[in-house]
Amino acid sequence: MNEQTPGAQAPAPAPAPELSNNRIFAIKTTSKQERTVADSIKKAIDSKATDINVVAVIVPNELKGYVLIETPEKLNRIEQLVEKIPHARAVVRKGKDEGEKSSMLLAEVAHFLVPKPVVSGIEEGTIVELIAGPFKGEKAVVKRVDAAKEEITVELYESVVPIPITVRGDHVRVVEKYSDQK
Repeated sequence: MNEQTPGAQAPAPAPAPELSNNRIFAIKTTSKQERTVADSIKKAIDSKATDINVVAVIVPNELKGYVLIETPEKLNRIEQLVEKIPHARAVVRKGKDEGEKSSMLLAEVAHFLVPKPVVSGIEEGTIVELIAGPFKGEKAVVKRVDAAKEEITVELYESVVPIPITVRGDHVRVVEKYSDQK
């Protein structure tokens, strides 16, 4: 038996999760002005210079000349925003007369949101130049890569006694890949 006391109500069902109505648009920018465009968009929104709602601005390093924005607004409103932003050229359309279908799905840009390890692309035997620390400017050979810690162990090229030095992955610049030496 399932009896309830008088005046007591059954627990309300949990609300269904709302689906996001946000769209993602790509904005073409002047070369090497991606960060400037993103900062200008943020400044326009923060200073209430525009009433256009932008949820997020993404400047992926791999995508030169483009800025991605997430917004619930429609294409024509984003085009109005682009007209106000210096170095922003146009909203990318997927096809001729596509209109609202010019927005992208999150799955299409998700790979830009996952950070890549600093040591990706560096393997044993690669020649690197140290760009920070006490050995700045020295060339070295990679002896070991620790992707989990994002560190590499190198031996300096011109040292008489080979001494292994462990440095952070972002403190080196690849001079010659190991695969290029073969």
